[in-house]
Amino acid sequence: AFGMTVYASAGSPEKCRACLAFGAEDAINYKTEDFVERVNELTRGKGVNLVLDMVAGPYLPKNLEVLATGGRLAIIGSLGGVRSEINMRNMMRRRLTIGGSTLRARDSIVKASIASELKEHVWPLLEDETLEIRIDTVFNMGEASKAHGLMESNLHIGKIALTW
Repeated sequence: AFGMTVYASAGSPEKCRACLAFGAEDAINYKTEDFVERVNELTRGKGVNLVLDMVAGPYLPKNLEVLATGGRLAIIGSLGGVRSEINMRNMMRRRLTIGGSTLRARDSIVKASIASELKEHVWPLLEDETLEIRIDTVFNMGEASKAHGLMESNLHIGKIALTW
């Protein structure tokens, strides 16, 4: 969607296949492949323009390494930790931009603006099934501990939902 070439990373062959089925151009198994090497192969050494990073921590230097000159790193989660060490000189020389975002800290006016943009640009893609939300498993609220166990196992592909 939106005309972008997407390269995904996942930690199992099943998840890589799912990424391809969802529309990624290629999927890199970060447990068995060198992520930086594969991105460089896929982009013929150019790098990518944008990385969405949900892990941060120890992955930050690698994510910066795969960026093209002038590329942007958007940190949208910190599952791997909140600390990392980076080469600032390399970042400046290549004119890289690092940004972070979370909705939690945003005020209601900004959240309303984001919701409006989503309704205008993303909802039509959901309605015509260009985009799809993948739900792995739905649990009732009484099974919340089972849902949490599935999440901790990291075996799910897609969202885990609870119903009341």
